[in-house]
Amino acid sequence: MIDPDKTSINAVSVFIKKINQSIATHVFVGGSIVDDNKTDALIREIKRFTKLPIVLFPGDITQITNKADALLFLSLISGRNPEYLIGKHVDSVSKLKENNLEVIPTGYILIENGKQTAVEMVTQTKPISRNNIEYIVNTAKAGELLGMKLIYLEAGSGAKEPVTPEIISSVKRELNIPLIVGGGIRTISQLENAYKSGADLVVIGTAFEEDESFLEQLK
Repeated sequence: MIDPDKTSINAVSVFIKKINQSIATHVFVGGSIVDDNKTDALIREIKRFTKLPIVLFPGDITQITNKADALLFLSLISGRNPEYLIGKHVDSVSKLKENNLEVIPTGYILIENGKQTAVEMVTQTKPISRNNIEYIVNTAKAGELLGMKLIYLEAGSGAKEPVTPEIISSVKRELNIPLIVGGGIRTISQLENAYKSGADLVVIGTAFEEDESFLEQLK
């Protein structure tokens, strides 16, 4: 996961070269708070240095650009703010009509991690308690039954603790669609635990932001 507000255009070539040498399969681009036009410019630069698919992880409509390959159409089903359940999606339709992005309906579930995250502040919603596993599982399953094509369990950028293996495995047992897990993963063991617990895709952003050499461990 690359956050346009935390990434310098000048640093892209070196950073993407390291990603190309790693086990990464996709490049996610997006953030909760991003200045207008930054996403478009960043993706243009990334495209110069990699053939990996670039997937938008938009915090707002302004981050939608046809320079990417796909878009996670995120509905924050852990919260009850109508703007992030459906409102922003309606507003984005006219823009989506103008491009050929693959749009992937995604149930987005924010899990409590020990600190307030940018997602929580921007959306004015509360994460689900990490101790309420049954509610997390039921929320994920409800997303699937509503027609979501992916479920994304998110501890949040810079999370103190990642989503636990118990939560991941409990959710995965009930789903018939792919499961993405992200937030607070800083070590190889945490990455491996997420996959062993059932994650189909694990998103890493914090580890790179804090220590770019983490990519060396992923070759």
